[in-house]
Amino acid sequence: MQNKKILIVDDENDIVDTVSFRLKQEGYECISAGDGIEALKKARTENPSLIILDIMLPKMNGYKVSRLLKFDEKYQHIPIIMLTAKTQDAERVLGIETGADGYITKPFDMDTLLAMIQKHIR
Repeated sequence: MQNKKILIVDDENDIVDTVSFRLKQEGYECISAGDGIEALKKARTENPSLIILDIMLPKMNGYKVSRLLKFDEKYQHIPIIMLTAKTQDAERVLGIETGADGYITKPFDMDTLLAMIQKHIR
């Protein structure tokens, strides 16, 4: 897992800390962002191997962050896993339509998240 950097985007510090702690145990490098604008900036400057993205964020929602990255040839290769409290099918469909490669709802199982990360990370 060396050199595999994951950007964790969530405005809830507890989620960022929990996910980051476990991913570091698995050998991933973790960076974080607390709002959509910061997420977009870090995705473009840090070039993560994968992004874990909440939808309900300050400044810019996760759908827009995903859409902007997936429509930019420089960043469209980065897998995005949406990790969100939005559980309705329509929201899941919108997540996929805006570029998410995976969609997990909160509360979530860490092993499920890890399996999805391993599926999408190269």
